[in-house]
Amino acid sequence: MKKAILAATAATSAVGLSLVLAPTAGAHGVWGQDRASVPFTAATVTAGADGSYTLTWAADAARTRHVQIKANGRVVARGGASGRAVVTGLPAADRQWFDFAADHGRGLRLADRLVKLEGAVNFRDAGGYRTASGQWVKMGEVYRSDALGRLTPADEAKLRRLGVTTVFDLRTADERAKSPDKVPAGATYQVVDVFAGSGSFRTMPRTPDEAVKAMVDAEKVMVSSDAGKAAYTQVMNGIRHDDRRAVLYHCTAGKDRTGWSSAALLTALGVPRETVLADYLASNDYRKAANDAILSHLPAPQAAVYKPLLDVRPEYLNAGYDEVTATYGTFDRYVAEGLGLDARELKDLKKDLLVG
Repeated sequence: MKKAILAATAATSAVGLSLVLAPTAGAHGVWGQDRASVPFTAATVTAGADGSYTLTWAADAARTRHVQIKANGRVVARGGASGRAVVTGLPAADRQWFDFAADHGRGLRLADRLVKLEGAVNFRDAGGYRTASGQWVKMGEVYRSDALGRLTPADEAKLRRLGVTTVFDLRTADERAKSPDKVPAGATYQVVDVFAGSGSFRTMPRTPDEAVKAMVDAEKVMVSSDAGKAAYTQVMNGIRHDDRRAVLYHCTAGKDRTGWSSAALLTALGVPRETVLADYLASNDYRKAANDAILSHLPAPQAAVYKPLLDVRPEYLNAGYDEVTATYGTFDRYVAEGLGLDARELKDLKKDLLVG
């Protein structure tokens, strides 16, 4: 096995570990220098349906000569300042973690963002993103999801092993009654109804345009309503105070109320808005099969009305940011007044959740 790993040829046996290595940029540097900052400007882990993992990375090319990546304590890829590797043959795991390290600076611990469950399709890590200042949001600390009512016993056991200690349910009373959460044993469950008393989605839109308007209006309610402010303040405080993290927040589809929760958290942490938008829009990919199944059972005119309700679109999220500007003037003021985090508390949150 060791010989196969070092050779890393296309002929490597399918049994065990197979690597595709990026060309190296030079010899090993001095590992561990400048440990305060993270040299990586980009890094991703993408799990394949066949059990493989595609790793991509880019680091400061002026200073980085060598990158190595470990899984389960073993080196599975090596390369230069930027590269791509496909890793196969790793044992099954709840989440497969990879440790990215360069010859200077701090390393990154990353996994595929999606956590595969039998009873939820949009359960994913809120972290793994780079901030404008070059720090990274830790993974394994905060999760986002769709409803938990269909979790299987195996799903619940997986969430226990992932360390989910607090669950924030952003749904309405009707939604909770129709599909009560299945909360992992030992986790604290808190109701934080974003739409309480708002009247949002009490009537069904009659046209696609009305559906789009309903989604835009709902986004504004999330930002400026009393219930929305109270709910997201509770979530942020829960994340900040929970030393046992991981924290999970969710709604029904895991895309709108949950989407704004992630958008608010990531923006407060300094993640660029275009990255936040990409995270928000990812629900379209993760929910595609479920959404297509719903639409396929509806007459075409009704499906046309439902589709904007099932989608996430840039104009929805942008409506939330526009509401922040209209109501608070700046995002910093929204963090302080809408999310209840003063400068010291935000600094503490960043200290807890950011690397670098």
